[in-house]
Amino acid sequence: MDKLIPDPPYKPDPMFMIAPDMDTESLLAHACESLASANVLASDFATYLTGSQRSTALAIAQIVMLADLAVNRALDIVDPQAT
Repeated sequence: MDKLIPDPPYKPDPMFMIAPDMDTESLLAHACESLASANVLASDFATYLTGSQRSTALAIAQIVMLADLAVNRALDIVDPQAT
């Protein structure tokens, strides 16, 4: 009978690690800015496309925008005075 060997714990590449002492507000603010940028990139890219490819790029932009709204709302909850 084969024994299951557990996977070793995940060790992220330190090159891409976020400092463990980063506060939630800063992380949310950075995520917000990144999502807003991704939305602009996807929307701009869609202008160069046609048909179903354009629809796909616009759908990606919309999903990113919805994620941006959710992160903004979380940021409002974390720091209500910022609004």
